[in-house]
Amino acid sequence: MSTLAPLRLLREPWNASEGNQSNAVFGASGGWCQGLDIPSELFLALGLVSLVENLLVVAAILKNRNLHSPTYYFICCLAVSDMLVSISNLAEMLFMLLLEHGVLVMRPSIVRHMDSVIDMLICSSVVSSLSFLGVIAVDRYITIFYALRYHSIMTLQRAVVTMASIWLASTVSSTVLITYYRSNTILLCLIGFFLFMLVLMLVLYIHMFALARHHLHSISSQQKPPTAHRGGSLKGAVTLTILLGVFFICWGPFFFHLILIVTCPTNPFCTCFFSYFNLFLILIICNSVIDPLIYAFRSQELRRTLREVVTCSW
Repeated sequence: MSTLAPLRLLREPWNASEGNQSNAVFGASGGWCQGLDIPSELFLALGLVSLVENLLVVAAILKNRNLHSPTYYFICCLAVSDMLVSISNLAEMLFMLLLEHGVLVMRPSIVRHMDSVIDMLICSSVVSSLSFLGVIAVDRYITIFYALRYHSIMTLQRAVVTMASIWLASTVSSTVLITYYRSNTILLCLIGFFLFMLVLMLVLYIHMFALARHHLHSISSQQKPPTAHRGGSLKGAVTLTILLGVFFICWGPFFFHLILIVTCPTNPFCTCFFSYFNLFLILIICNSVIDPLIYAFRSQELRRTLREVVTCSW
């Protein structure tokens, strides 16, 4: 990334003096601490795949009235958030290519403003994606543990208020982050938000898995031989591992990067870790590609509608 760096405000620590930062970079410059040169084509390809994939999810949910429920509205909003990640990435790549090839000639101040707008879009999509992942977990929890009361608890009005609140909070928080990015307090709030979502998803999904395992055990105890319990438990464990594993692998490095910015901006190890920032962004984009596979495409009704959308059977 040369002219326009993604999330330049979070790429390197600001809370270290220039001399200390230079020394840290020099001290960590040997060996494998050279960073990872990721080609722009990879960002572009993943962004296009994610954009098309999530656009199909949104189109399928809008097309099929059977999918007009709070659960699928949350999945649709997650797809829109992931689309924002893709759109901001594609816009950045296009802007960089136009600048580097001399097609666009702009003043540095305008380039900085464009960079801030793209950073704000990325930050907003990050916050909204995390929020809707948490909301989907809560929605599934209510579906399982309060099945008879689900429609009275998760009404359409409450779902709309929840979605509007998340989009508003995401926009405001991204604006605050870009404006006051030099404040450790702002970063600590963002880190705390990620940890809260991580703990929330861990608790809810593990509790749901425990209930499903108990239910399968009750069924298998009445059967001979009791093979359904072992197979069902294994399938549930694999699903839980994939769901939480993807979340942690794709989002964890980026937020660990933020933690290091706050705690050890001049440490050689931390400086070495900072050099892999583009890799952490690639993982977030990969999460935008994987999310539809986990949350949307597993629905038979949605897959059927997707086939209709692809074949233009409107």
